[in-house]
This record gives sequence, structure tokens and C-alpha cells, in this order.
Amino acid sequence: MSHLTIQPIARWSGVEGRPLIIAGPCSAESEEQLLETARRLKDMRVDYFRAGIWKARTRPETFEGIGDAALPWLARAGREFGMRTATEVATAAHVEAALRHGIDLLWIGARTTVNPFSVQQIADALRGVTVPVLVKNPTSPDLPLWTGALERISRAGVRALGVIHRGFSVAGNTRYRNAPMWELAIEFRRIQPEIPMITDPSHITGRRDMIQDVAQHAMDLGLEGLMIETHRNPDQAWSDAAQQVTPERLGEILHHIKVRRETSMDAGFQAALTTLRERIDHLDHELLDLLARRMRVVEEIADCKRENNVATLQVSRWSALLEDRLGYAQALGLSPEYAQALYEIIHRESVRRQSEIMNVDPAV
Repeated sequence: MSHLTIQPIARWSGVEGRPLIIAGPCSAESEEQLLETARRLKDMRVDYFRAGIWKARTRPETFEGIGDAALPWLARAGREFGMRTATEVATAAHVEAALRHGIDLLWIGARTTVNPFSVQQIADALRGVTVPVLVKNPTSPDLPLWTGALERISRAGVRALGVIHRGFSVAGNTRYRNAPMWELAIEFRRIQPEIPMITDPSHITGRRDMIQDVAQHAMDLGLEGLMIETHRNPDQAWSDAAQQVTPERLGEILHHIKVRRETSMDAGFQAALTTLRERIDHLDHELLDLLARRMRVVEEIADCKRENNVATLQVSRWSALLEDRLGYAQALGLSPEYAQALYEIIHRESVRRQSEIMNVDPAV
């Protein structure tokens, strides 16, 4: 990913030393609904009042948003209760309509991020615009697709830029509506640390009872903010009812969240951390040495199989090995999920290396 020139989040948001908070209903349903929700949020630390104006829905018979007619409602709610406003845009026409009504922040949704043509059209509509723009991760766990969307918006001249981590659609995922895949969020932070990242626990969980845990995890990782869907009467919401909370519940969540500092200048902390990190470095080198030794044994196995015309993969052996290692890992206090993920990577690379050796002509 190319280097992006962006403004620090504190410059465009005015928020420093605490997380940026974006809250409001999934969808604008009526002017009265927006005004009441905003009124109940006005005394909380909400920086942007959000509402969906246009809703990308999977099936056509579901509520797809009020459309342009709801923009004056959102703008009025923001003015009357002293909050800046935010909404999602999916087309150039959405951008133009939102800007005409003075919406203060725009974001590009996950279903739009997956389409570079759509993102480019939005980028073209944003040329010369100074409003902040946030880009949600694509529905698929595709980091280049996410970063590519950011590059398009950045090349349009947008400097108040950030991303929203809202989880990914993953086959077999059952606990979350969209698997958070924190490892992808962490990798994004590694390659582009200056871009602020806001987490959307509502879309990750799909359930209001899990929002606080995911929000706290985001804070534990040092992310810059949260977007939480908040409705005056969540059970009666016209879209995504299960993942919305009342304004009062949002207040409780924000009150209980612990915001972590990036570091501490305490001398004792720094000394202890340095010592512990040195131990980690030493153990990692030992771990890599062991993996290299293991791979050399794998290569001997491949030679033996080639000489005897035996297939690379023996499913029964792999099943027995995995069962044994998971049991041993659990006895050592390691989670089965962690051990299984680790051994799946090790086994995949072992099979790849064996296949590579077995398909080399021994006479060459």
C-alpha cells in the first residue's frame, strides 16, 4: 500500500485522549424517531449522530431506507442537539445529496468497498471536499481490497480519512454476525499506522448483548473509536433490530469501557517490559529453530514416500496427530482453537513441502 497523506484524527474530529464515538439508529425511520434518539443521546459523549438514509439490503422486500427525504431530518437532529452528523454513501448521487444537506461525515459501506468501480465513482464525487470520509472493510477478508479503496479516496484529495472495522463474512462463522478477524485489523494497523481505525461492534456481533465485549477488545488494541447503532426502541427498529441498543444502554457501555494508553513512561514499567520482550525474542528464536528442525524431518518423510510411491496426505495420520496435539496443548493450558489453528498452518506447509519434493525428478 502506498503512503497516504492524511490529517490526524484530532484535527478533523476535535477528539483527543478518548475514543471517537459515532452513534445513532441503523436507519432513519421518521423525523420524530431521529429527534427523540438524538435528544436522549445529547448528554453523552457522542461526537457524530449517525443514521442510515439509503440501505443496501440483500433482499428487495426488506426496508431499503427512506432516501433523500430523510436527510433534512438528520441535519435537524444534529443542529437541535449539538451533534455533528454522519451517514453511509454508496453512489456519487448519495455523496452530492448528503453534502447539500450539510452532513458532516460520510462513510463507505462494506458492500460498496468490494466494488472498485463504485468506490472510484464516489472518489470522483469527493474531489475538493473537506468532510471526513471513513471506509468500512469489505465483506470479504481481503486486505488489498480495503487498502485499495482508501487509496482511491486519498487520490481524490481527501485528507480527513479513516477506516471502520466491522468484521468479515466467513463461512462457518456462528458466534458473530461478521467475524472480527482481529488479525486483519492488526495487520492493517501495521502497514498503515497513521490511519485511524474505528470498530463497529454492532455489525460484528449482530447481538446487543455482545457489543460491550467487542468494544472493550477494540479499546484493548488501542483503536481510535467506536460506531454503535443506537435506537430509541431497538426491538421495533425497521432494520437490524437485534444489534441496536437504547441510548441509555449506550451510556452504560461507554461508562464501563476502559480506554488503554498506548504506552506508559513509568520507569518500572519500561524496565519490566524490556525484560519480558527479551524473553519473548529468545523463545521465538527457539520456536523457529524447532520448526526448521521439524521441517527437515518432513523432508526425510517426503523422500521415503517418493521412494515407495506413497501419497503425500494420509488423512488417518493427520486426524490422529491433531487429536493428540490438541489434547497435549489443552493439558498445557493452551486453548484448543489456538492449537488447532497453529497445527493447521504447520500441516499445510508440511504437505506443500512434501509435494514439492515428491514431484522433483530424482535423476535430475
